Amino acid sequence: LISLISLISLISLISLAVLLSLCFLLVNLLSKRTFPKIETERVLQSLGEGFHFIAKTKIVLWAISLDLVSVLFGGVIALLPIFAEDILKIGPEGLGYLRAAPSIGALITMIALTRFPPTRHAWRNMLLAVAGFGLFTLLFAYSNYLWLSLFALAMTGACDSISVVIRQTILQIYPPENMRGRVAAVNGMFVSSSNELGAFESGLAAKYLDPVIATVFGGSMTLLVVALSWAKTKELFGVDITQAEQK
Repeated sequence: LISLISLISLISLISLAVLLSLCFLLVNLLSKRTFPKIETERVLQSLGEGFHFIAKTKIVLWAISLDLVSVLFGGVIALLPIFAEDILKIGPEGLGYLRAAPSIGALITMIALTRFPPTRHAWRNMLLAVAGFGLFTLLFAYSNYLWLSLFALAMTGACDSISVVIRQTILQIYPPENMRGRVAAVNGMFVSSSNELGAFESGLAAKYLDPVIATVFGGSMTLLVVALSWAKTKELFGVDITQAEQK
């Protein structure tokens, strides 16, 4: 039995050695692939080109700016613990409901947008969505009822999801292929920083003013920016990005 096991082990080792030798031989027979040299640019230079393209393309500039200001001033997520504890008096469980409401509204809206895309008259729809975000933020600020607060927060999530869909579509369609990555990098930088700065602004305003006043201020600033955008970008109201998507 021991001799049989030793023989099997020896055969296995020899087979493994032969197999490895064949593998090395096949690898050496493969022709070496050559790849074209990729010209690299400095990060600051690439970002500068992205900023330059955004500055000269009106719809891209206003789309990014509108989202930046609305998130910077209009976000209320950082203040939800204060509203749950001091204003609505609903405790930790109620806070969980408040935190979930915007996501539920966004999820339902995203499902609806697969059937009814907002790409026809896209810019007008984006302004209306951001205006709705500001209005429902004001409604949440003045609400003293849990059901009304949940509704307002769900609608802010719905409006925000419409705005995100339109903005991301614009950022995919308008920049040329060699600029798409640069523009996406600039937009990502603004999005990530505006969320954190918005939470800081909300907390600072709540400390020195009042949670309700801070939320009203944020919603009002959002509506003010929408009004300014409406006045400055009327020529973009007829933009239809549906045809551009299909190309």
